[in-house]
Amino acid sequence: MDWQTSEDTVPSAPITEADARLLRARPPATGAWRDGDPVGHRHFATFGALPTESGRDLPAFRLAYETWGELSPARDNAILVLHALTGDSHVRGDAGPGHATAGWWDDIVGPGAPIDTDRWFVVAPNMLGGCQGSTGPSSIAADGSEWGRRFPHLTIRDQVSAQAQLADALGIDVWAAVVGGSMGGMHALEWGVTLPDRLERLAVLAAPPVNTADQIALNSVQIEAIRMDPRFQDGNYYDAGDGDGPHRGLALARRMALLNYRSPTELNLRFQRTWQSGKSPIGHGGRFAVESYLDFHGNKFTRRFDANSYITLVEAMNSHDVGRDRGGVEDALGRVTARTLVLGIDSDRLFPVEGQHRIARGIRSTIDEEAVVISSDFGHDAFLIETAVVGAHLRRLLSS
Repeated sequence: MDWQTSEDTVPSAPITEADARLLRARPPATGAWRDGDPVGHRHFATFGALPTESGRDLPAFRLAYETWGELSPARDNAILVLHALTGDSHVRGDAGPGHATAGWWDDIVGPGAPIDTDRWFVVAPNMLGGCQGSTGPSSIAADGSEWGRRFPHLTIRDQVSAQAQLADALGIDVWAAVVGGSMGGMHALEWGVTLPDRLERLAVLAAPPVNTADQIALNSVQIEAIRMDPRFQDGNYYDAGDGDGPHRGLALARRMALLNYRSPTELNLRFQRTWQSGKSPIGHGGRFAVESYLDFHGNKFTRRFDANSYITLVEAMNSHDVGRDRGGVEDALGRVTARTLVLGIDSDRLFPVEGQHRIARGIRSTIDEEAVVISSDFGHDAFLIETAVVGAHLRRLLSS
C-alpha cells in the first residue's frame, strides 16, 4: 500500500506556493478513468463471469493493461509486473493524455534496465476493482449506473484469478517471472502458491504473508474516514459536481496511509519543526510544513483515484492470508516452486521485515537463504525509491 506514482516515488519535500496553486480547482467527484477518456497506452481485455470468494459472481469484467517489449515466438519471455494499492498499469512512460503521471518504475522497467524490455515482454495490468481502466466500482453495471457500493467484495485470490484469465487471453502459459511490491507483492505471492506451475521466477517485495490485525486496524480507520464524509452518500456520488464528491474523506484516508509509507527518520530529517510560511503555527494560525505536505498529497490523490475503489482494494488487502484454508502459512509457502526473491526494508513500518523473513523461510526455492533486507530511510516506499539496489537484486533473480 504505497504511493506508486512517479511524482511520489521521490524523497519527501516541502510544498511550495506553486505546488499549492495546482490544486485550487475543485476536485471531481471521482478521479477514476472513465470510458470516453483518452486511452493512452492502455490495452483492454474483456471476460465473462468471475466467481468470487464472497459467493457473488461478477457478471463480466475488463482488465486494462500495458505492455513493453516483444513476446518471443515461444512465448517464454513474459514478465508480469503487479502494482500496489493506488498504482495502475503505467509502469513506464511519460505523462500525457490518459496518464496523469509518468511511469512509476521507469528505472526498473525499460531498455537496458533491470527488467530489460529488449529481452523481456512485460505486462502490467490495472488490478480488478481499480479505477484506471479495469472493472471496478466506478464502472457501469448492466443497469446503466455505476456499480458503486454494489460492487462485489473482492479478495487477493479473486484478483489473481482475473490476472490468470488475462494470461490465458495473451497465450502465456508460464510467466518467466511474476514481480510485485506491497499489494502487488501479495498478488505475486498468491500466484506462487495458487499457480506454481505457471511461473518460473517470483519476486515478492515489501509484502507480508498475511495482513495482520495491526494492518487491518490501520485500514479500518481509513475506510471509516471515507464513509463518514457526508458527500460519500453511501457510495452513490458519481453524479455529484466538482467539489461535491467525497474528496475530504478520501484525502484524509490518504493522509493516514502516507504516514505508514515513509519512516519517522525521513519525515523528521526532511521537515523537522519548520513552518510552511512566516506565520507561526503556535497559536497564530500557521501550519507546520509536514502538515501542508500531507494535505497537498491527500488532495492531489483525490484527482486520480476513486473513493469506492479505495475501499474495495483495501478490503481485498485485508483478505490476504496465503495460509487461509491451506493448512496455515508454512504449508501454503511450501507449494511455491519458482525461484524466488524476497525483499524487505529495514525501516518499513507498514509491512515489517519479520513478514518477509517468514516468507523466505517457508519457500524452499529462494535464491538467498533468507529475505534480502535493504537499508533505507524511506520506509515502505523504498522499494520504489531505492531503484539501484532493488534493480540489482531483480537482475540476480532474472539471471538465475
